[in-house]
Formats: sequence, structure tokens, C-alpha cells
Amino acid sequence: MKPIIDQLRNSRQVLVTTHSNPDGDAIGSLVAMGQSLAQMGKRVTMYNDSPIPAVYRFLPAVHQVKRSFPHNDGYDTAVVLDCGDLVRIGDAASEVSQIPSIINIDHHVTNTEFGQLHYIDTEASATAEILWRLFKEMGAPVDRDIATAIYTGILTDTGSFRFSNTTRTSFAICEETVRLGVDPYKVAKHVYGTYSLGRIKLLNLALDSIELSPNGKLSIMILTHRMMEQTRTRPEDVDGLINYARSIEGVRIAALIQESNNGHEPGASGDHFNISLRSDGSVDVARFAAKYGGGGHSSAAGCSLEMPLDKIKTELIRLAESL
Repeated sequence: MKPIIDQLRNSRQVLVTTHSNPDGDAIGSLVAMGQSLAQMGKRVTMYNDSPIPAVYRFLPAVHQVKRSFPHNDGYDTAVVLDCGDLVRIGDAASEVSQIPSIINIDHHVTNTEFGQLHYIDTEASATAEILWRLFKEMGAPVDRDIATAIYTGILTDTGSFRFSNTTRTSFAICEETVRLGVDPYKVAKHVYGTYSLGRIKLLNLALDSIELSPNGKLSIMILTHRMMEQTRTRPEDVDGLINYARSIEGVRIAALIQESNNGHEPGASGDHFNISLRSDGSVDVARFAAKYGGGGHSSAAGCSLEMPLDKIKTELIRLAESL
């Protein structure tokens, strides 16, 4: 940890980024790190190539996150958060790779250890948890705004403390953030309590698409472009839908197959799908995702596949049959 602390303290101009299509841990970590470095007197640019999901726009300073890559040769340090591979930050990966010092902070077991400095803790419930420890070790001030971002990251990555990655440390850190003024009700209201009508309609279509494997241990949920267009929803509205498929009695693995190409019917040759996987904790879905170039955690992982929908289902059912 000391080399990372030294680099951050000695840095002057820092780019902070995370993976595209960010979730709560990614956004919470991005904002927390950005604010902390700014309070240390650093020139900080926060960047993400995707729109900030509406449910996270309540976070302090989130409006400062830039979506277009800030071309600037003056960066001496890049902090890449919650990202198993540098390519996951999107089109700017090649430019970020040229920054002299890249600090890789993450908790995914499939992290490729890119960059010059690493802080990877696969036992952490969230990257936000790692940042909390880092801030404490650095002696960096943590105000209510930073604490709110940290709390949001841990809350969302533990599924409101329902997932198997929830630990005593998760609760202990969140208790400290509440002491600093975090309002759990306010955070939960924004993250879970307010949905657009379009998201509700999308949920209805997604639930109707669910199929079970013959042995009942796998549930498959499918989302197509047509569904998104019909409900006038955006990618951010998909966040969390897979948990409904995972909650079915007897299911050990849930898979969300989401169409990501344009202009093709699902199942057509050359279709491109994003696969999100969740398990009940008894199955390592990261191993399956890694087989197809993806990654993640043992209980939450994903990958992209370019093959017919029926073949994807066959591969997933073959996985279920081995359980």
C-alpha cells in the first residue's frame, strides 16, 4: 500500500476512471477517490465513457465526471478503479495506458494486474471498501460526501447486504460512514426506491422471458433491443434485473443474456450478446466467464459472446447440468 500512497501524495495531475456501464461500486469509488484527491490539492479529472445511471446522480460531485475523454498530456498518474482489465474502461484504454503511473485498485478475482501499482483484494466486498482502508492509511480526511460515496459502493455491491460477499468489515465501515453523517434512508431511496415507468415495464418483459434449465438449477433471462425500444429504457435501467432471476427457489445460477448488437434479430448469425452471471455462492461463475474472455467474482461475473442465442443457451445449460 505504501508505494500507492507515495505515488498519490507525489502526484500533481491525476485521471480517475472506472469501467464503462458503471454500477454503484464503480461510481461510488470514482467519486470518493476524485473528491479525496481534490482535497489533497491535486488537479483531478474524473472520467467514465458511459452516462451516469440516474439512480446514482444524487452522489456529491458526480456531475463533475466527464464522459468525453479529456485529452491532456499532463497526467502523471491514473487511478483505475473496480476494473479487472484496462480495456474495460472503453475506447480511452490505449490513451490511459500511456500515462506514466497507473494505479490499479480492484477486488475482482480475474484482475489482470495491469498498471505499475496494484491494490487488489479479492476478499473485499467492494472496491469502495478498499478505498476506505486506503484513505485511513493515508490519513486523508473523509467527510460526509466521501463517506456517502463509499457507503453507496458497499451497499450496492453487497446487494443491500444480502449477497455472500457481505462481511463484518462491510458493516463496520458502513457504521462509520453513518457516524460521519450518511443517511441510509436517503441513499436507499435514490438507489432502490425510485424507478421510471419504463423500467417497470422492462421488468415485466424481462420476468416473462425467464426460462429454467431442465434440472431447475439455472434461470435464464433475456433482454433484446426490441424490449428496450418498446419500453423506452436505457442501459442503466437493466441494473439489478438479474437478481429477480437469481431469487427463484432452487436456482443456483442466473444468467442475463442481453442483446448488444444493432439491426439483427436475436439468434441470427453474428449476434453479439453480453452475459451477466450470478450464483448463490456455491458456484464459481467467474470461471465460466473467463472461459469466454470475461471475468468478475466467483458469485458475480460476465462476458461477451458472439454466437447464436440458442448456442449460448446450450452452453449455459451444459454448465447447469454439471451441478
